[in-house]
Amino acid sequence: MMHGPCGLANKKSPCMNPKNRCTKFYPKKFTNNTIVDNDGYPVYRRRDNSTQILKSGIALDNRHVVPQNRHLLMKYQAHMNMEWCNQSSSIKYLFKYINKGYDRITAATVSENSTNPSGNNNEDEIKKYLDCRYVSPSEACWRIFSYPIHGRKPSVERLFFHLEGENSVYFNDYEHIDDVMLKPSVTESMFTSWMQCNSEYSEAKTLTYANFVSKFVYVKAKRTWKPRKSGFTIGRLIWVPPTTGELYYLRMMLTRVKGPTSYEDMRIVNNVVYDSFREACFASGFLMDDKEYIAAIKEAHVWGSGYFLRLLFVTLLITSYMHRPTHVW
Repeated sequence: MMHGPCGLANKKSPCMNPKNRCTKFYPKKFTNNTIVDNDGYPVYRRRDNSTQILKSGIALDNRHVVPQNRHLLMKYQAHMNMEWCNQSSSIKYLFKYINKGYDRITAATVSENSTNPSGNNNEDEIKKYLDCRYVSPSEACWRIFSYPIHGRKPSVERLFFHLEGENSVYFNDYEHIDDVMLKPSVTESMFTSWMQCNSEYSEAKTLTYANFVSKFVYVKAKRTWKPRKSGFTIGRLIWVPPTTGELYYLRMMLTRVKGPTSYEDMRIVNNVVYDSFREACFASGFLMDDKEYIAAIKEAHVWGSGYFLRLLFVTLLITSYMHRPTHVW
């Protein structure tokens, strides 16, 4: 796991650029501790302990060591460079290759009679250019033997929630309304079943809604939750925008409350039952006190007209960031 030799010792090394400098920036500098530079990249510890090895007749020290993991080197017996990555671009780079699909080739259809030496054969080269995908021999074998193309572990389950009496009901156009109202989905849902399960199992009272799937499994056919016997799942609350009002604040409270058996239990903060989820979020410290909006209106009233102040208040409302509009008004 030694880089080089390169630089003045070997100007013909593949890593050299036209200016006779190593494109991998070797040799590195000696440093006693591993740090992260201003750009977020790691600078590994390289101690000056006078240890050297010979490679192609050139002495190399710790400044030429390639970052690696000893356990992986011993396991795979191969040259393996390992770096610590903390950039979001690294994640995008990884998933780009996972989801890129088949390999691609470029091709062009050429007529056998288009051998005009002057080159003026009036052919549309753009239309004849093709961007193709093909299955390579290695990928063909992989698919013939039915090996998995990709995997996901652990599984992620979307957790739905709704306000009281506002759960979604699905039905066909030709169904009669009386028959639709008799469906169990009108009164039962994943969310209401969760509250029912909290009253039946003591273990459920120690879990939030997002952590609930780690210990329980939802059975869609019966619309009930049952204790998990095996496996592990991560729960993810569905996203709702702030413009949804109380539903948005309900989602915020679901990240905090444990084991509620009713909607009223989710509005309790410090043994006080609040009238709305917005007020409960404010009492929990999730929301700010809107002082900056009040200060903006007080500052504008010195020179602004009544019409302008009303317009300013409406502008603050439609941004959906004001948490207590009645108090601000």
